[in-house]
Amino acid sequence: MALRLADGTAWQETLARAVETAPEAFDLEPGRPDGAVTLRNLIEGAWQSTGAPTAVRTPVDNTVLVNLPRLDAESARSAVAFAAAEHRDWAATPLADRKARVVAALDALTPHRDLLALLLVWEIGKPWRLACADVDRALDGVRWYVEEIDRMLAGGREPLPGPVSNIASWNYPMSVLVHAELVQLLAGNAVIAKTPSQGGAVCLTVAHALMRRVGLPATLVSGSGEELSEVLVRAPEIGAVAFVGGRSNGGKVAAALLDTDKRHMIEQEGLNAWGIWEFSQWDMLATHLKKGFEYGKQRCTAYPRFVVQRDLVDQFLDMYLPVVRSVRFGHPLAVDDTWSPGDPLPDLDFGPLISAGKADELRRKVDEAVRGGAIPLYRGRLDGAPFLPGQDTSAYVAPSVLLAPPGRSRLMHAEPFGPVDTIVVVDTEEELLAAMNASNGALVASLACDDEEKAAKLAVDLQAFKVGINRPRSRGDRAEPFGGRGASWKGAFVGGDLLVQAVTVGEPGERLYGNFPEWTALPPNI
Repeated sequence: MALRLADGTAWQETLARAVETAPEAFDLEPGRPDGAVTLRNLIEGAWQSTGAPTAVRTPVDNTVLVNLPRLDAESARSAVAFAAAEHRDWAATPLADRKARVVAALDALTPHRDLLALLLVWEIGKPWRLACADVDRALDGVRWYVEEIDRMLAGGREPLPGPVSNIASWNYPMSVLVHAELVQLLAGNAVIAKTPSQGGAVCLTVAHALMRRVGLPATLVSGSGEELSEVLVRAPEIGAVAFVGGRSNGGKVAAALLDTDKRHMIEQEGLNAWGIWEFSQWDMLATHLKKGFEYGKQRCTAYPRFVVQRDLVDQFLDMYLPVVRSVRFGHPLAVDDTWSPGDPLPDLDFGPLISAGKADELRRKVDEAVRGGAIPLYRGRLDGAPFLPGQDTSAYVAPSVLLAPPGRSRLMHAEPFGPVDTIVVVDTEEELLAAMNASNGALVASLACDDEEKAAKLAVDLQAFKVGINRPRSRGDRAEPFGGRGASWKGAFVGGDLLVQAVTVGEPGERLYGNFPEWTALPPNI
C-alpha cells in the first residue's frame, strides 16, 4: 500500500502556522522564484531583515524549508553590544520580576507545543514522539527551575558581568538550548543564541519571538560559525560561553578562550561505551538497547560501543542482533490510507540523519572500517522502510553493526553520531577498561554485570562523567548534574544547581564543579 503524508502535517501548512504565530520574525516574499520564506534575525531588540539568505533543506526529503540569513561579523558585534546593555538592566531586575517574565514565556510557549514539535520533525527529522519530548522537557524543566531558583541564588549569588553566548548543536533545540537560555535568564543574565546552521532555525525563531514578546532580553543570530565565533566567543562584553558540539569545533572555542578569563561550559563528544562482563540478564539489557536507538543515536549520550567479554559474545549477539533488526526508521510523517486525523503519528525509533552529507560521511566510515578488517555482523537496508513514493532518501542510513573495528578506523576512537554500533571483544578486566576508555573521556558509560559490587569497583576507573550499573545514563533533567571527563568536556558542569552556579558569581575565589586546566572537581553522587 502506497504511503502518504499525514493530513495537516505538510511543510507549507506547518510554516503557515509558524508565520501566523510569530509574523514579526519572518520575511514573506511571494515573488521569490523558489517561493521560500526568509527568517529574520533577532538583534538589537527587534526582528531585522539583515544577512545573506541561504536555503535550508530538510533531511526528511531534501526539499527547501526556508532561507536562513547569515549575519556578518560587524552585525554580530552590534548585536552583542546591544545585548550587553540589556544585560546590565536585566541583572538589576528583581528576581520576582524575572521569574514572572520567564513564567509568562512558558505560558506563551505551552499552547504552541505541537507546532514547535512538528517544526522539529521537519527541520531535524526527529520522529513525532521524540520531538514532543524535546519540547516538553524544555518547558517542564524550566518550570522546575522557577520553583527552585530562590534557593539556588541564596547566599548572594549574582549574575555574570555580561550576557551568556550560547552556541549549540542542532539535535535538541528546545530541551538543551532554549531550556538553558531560560534558566540563564532566570539567573539574571541576558542571552545570545546562535541558530544551528544544520537545523532547528524555524522552531527557535518561533520560540524566541514568544520569549521576546514578554520582555525577555534574548538575541538570536544566524551565520557561519567560522565568521561569528570571534564575536560570540571573544567579544569583551560576553560574560560566558556555552557550547554544545563536536570536539573539533569545541577545541576551537576552547583555544579562543585560552587568554581570557571568561566563564565557559564546553560540552564535546565522547565514545560512550557499554561494558559486558560476567552478565546474564539479557532480557533487561535488550530493553535498554532498543531504546538506545532513538533518534538514530544522534545525541551526545548515545551508546555506540559495546565491549564484550569473549565468553559472552555468543549470548550477547543472540540478544542484540534481534534488537537491531527490530529498529523502525523511515519518513516520520508517512502514513497509510487507514490513518485519519486524530490517530497517532508513526512511532519510529528514528528518521533521517541531519543531512545527506552526514549520511554519506557515516557510510564512508563504515566502508573504511570494513576494508580495514572490521567484520560486518549486520548491515540494514532502506528497502521496506516507510517512505513516500518518489521521496528523496539520501539522508537516511539503516543500522549497521561492526565487530572488531581496526585501530586506525575513525569508528574505533570517535563517536559515529548515527545508527552504527561497534563491538570490541576482550578477555580481561584491564582490557575491558582500556577499550571503554578509548576516546580519552566520555559523558556517560555503563557496565552490565551480575555482581554490582564488582561493577562499582570497575566503574572507578572509567573516564566517564556518569556510569550506570545495569542501566544506561543520560543527560538528565531537573536536579541531575551533567558534565564530562577528559576531552569530552571543558569548563563548568551544568544541570540542576550546577547550571545556575555556572552562570552566576559567588564568593571570591570559589571553585566551581567542572573540568578545568588547573583542576577537575566532580559533584558528589553522580
